[in-house]
Amino acid sequence: MNETYDVVVVGGGAAGLAGALALARARRSVLVVDAGEPRNARAGHVHNYLAREGTPPAELVAIGRDEVTAYGGEIVRGTVTTAVRTGDGFALTLDGRQIVRARRLLVTTGLADELPDIEGVAERFGRDVLHCPYCHGWEVRDQAIGVVGGNPMAVHASLLWRQLSEDVTLFRHRAPELTGEQREELAARGIRVVEGEVAAVEVTGDRLTGVRMRSGEVVPRQAVVVAPRFTARAGLLTGLGLEVTEQVLQGHVMGTFVAADPAGATAVPGVWVAGNVANVSAQVIVSAAGGMTAGAAINADLVAEDTGRAVAAHRAGPFAGERAVGELVMGDRRHGI
Repeated sequence: MNETYDVVVVGGGAAGLAGALALARARRSVLVVDAGEPRNARAGHVHNYLAREGTPPAELVAIGRDEVTAYGGEIVRGTVTTAVRTGDGFALTLDGRQIVRARRLLVTTGLADELPDIEGVAERFGRDVLHCPYCHGWEVRDQAIGVVGGNPMAVHASLLWRQLSEDVTLFRHRAPELTGEQREELAARGIRVVEGEVAAVEVTGDRLTGVRMRSGEVVPRQAVVVAPRFTARAGLLTGLGLEVTEQVLQGHVMGTFVAADPAGATAVPGVWVAGNVANVSAQVIVSAAGGMTAGAAINADLVAEDTGRAVAAHRAGPFAGERAVGELVMGDRRHGI
C-alpha cells in the first residue's frame, strides 16, 4: 500500500466498491479497507439488483473487487480502528498498527440488525426468519408466514406480506394495541391476529415449522418476519465528531443513521457516507448508487481543491521568489532606503 491516498473508503460492500470504482476510473488513488463483515452474509442471494438478480452476495462483492482493482484501486482486508483529522486530510490506523493517510474519506460501514430477543431467531435470520418483503418475499411466496409485531409498523408489514401469500398471521407480540380500523383491514385481507408474546421459533430437521407462544401454544408457520432495530455502524464517524440521527416512524425509533446531503457529504468537511450507514432502508442496488454518487462528489471536491492550488501556483509563476525580492527592493527605494 501507498501511505497517502486521495481517498480511503472504509467498507467493502456494494456502496464502498461502487464509490471506489467511480474514483478509480477518475484516476484517483483509492484504498478500500474491508473488514469482511457484510450485513447480508447469511442471505443466499441478492435481489432487485438489475442484471444481477439472484447473485450470491459474495459473488457480487468478488466481481466488484475485480472491477475496482482493474482500474488501479487497492483493496485490503482489515479494520480502521481510528481516524483523526490532520492538517491536509486524515490519518487512519488499520488494525491498531498501520497508518495510512487520505485527503478524503468515504465511510460505508453499514448497519447492524439488532434482532428481537426470541429463541431461535438469530440462528435462522436470513434463511426463514426474514425482515424485508422485497429482499425475501418471492422466495417464501404462498407459504404460511408469521409476522411478529414489535413496533407500530406491524400492521403495515402484515399487509405487505399478504401480497405474497394468502396465509399470513400477525403475532401482535409487543406491538401497540390494534385500533378498530386496523383490525378491520386485517380481517378484510384474511390475516389472523394472535395475541400474547412470542417465546421462540420452532425448528424441525433444519426447517422452521412454527411459532411457540409463551402460553405454550405452537402455531404452524414456514417463515417468520421480525422487525430488527437498524443501528448504524458509526463508531469511526462519531470519533470524527459526527452524531447519529434516530430514524423515527409513528413515534417509534426504528434505528439510527448518519445524516448527509444527497451526495453523501456529512457535516464534517472531507467526510462522505453511503449505503446503510446513511440510509437504513437502502437495498443493495440503492447502496451501490449512493456509493457511486458519493464517489463522483468526492472527485469533484478534489478537482476544485487541485484547481485552487494550480491557480495559486500559476499566479505565483515560475519566478515567484525572484519577483518577491524585486518588489521588496523597489519598495525600499520608494521609501528612500
